Amino acid sequence: MNGNDGIARGETSVGSGALLGIPEDDLTPRVRATLAGLIGELRHLRLDLEREKERAHRLATLADQDALTPCLNRRAFLRELSRMLAFAERYRAPSSLVYLDVNDMKRINDGFGHAAGDAALWHVATALVENVRSFDVVGRLGGDEFAVVLVQVDRDCASAKARSLADAIEARAARWNGRDLQVRVAFGIHTFCRAEPVEVALHAADRAMYARKKVPTPPRAAA
Repeated sequence: MNGNDGIARGETSVGSGALLGIPEDDLTPRVRATLAGLIGELRHLRLDLEREKERAHRLATLADQDALTPCLNRRAFLRELSRMLAFAERYRAPSSLVYLDVNDMKRINDGFGHAAGDAALWHVATALVENVRSFDVVGRLGGDEFAVVLVQVDRDCASAKARSLADAIEARAARWNGRDLQVRVAFGIHTFCRAEPVEVALHAADRAMYARKKVPTPPRAAA
């Protein structure tokens, strides 16, 4: 620890009868008062700096947060996707992008109002956030479109995980104004193991989603 670190933490003595390591005998009352004042000012500066750091962190978090859901906004999500694409290139480790679109969103908005649509979006976002790992990335791209980066997950595992995310969304209805709203999503997957433009990755996952929509979903067995 250097002397400045001690001052910043408000440490006034090192050993008995010393101030900032200066022996008691070398301190006149005037010097002692001056040093004590400096220590107090430095303590306040340190507290101010910590508060500013906390404020900057809160502002950065707000800047990344989607305005409506507990997800990253589009800008922040694309930044994280770009980072994961670079990671895949560097380490040759595959990750997967899941692109999700809420089915019949217009029907919900037209039938119950946009507040009900917002409740449906919140329901989807919450299900996604709650059912992925802490280091996976969930974002709302805009409107009723969401995306998830499954970090270091290959295509087969991503397919199973995407299906389970869709099931989690459909398993419970979204609640709005005392009413249950059934929400379903379509999804597509793009697995990448090298760097590529962010928009190329998004387009590939989006294209995969629309390809899945064209394939009729087989009926599920009754529970």
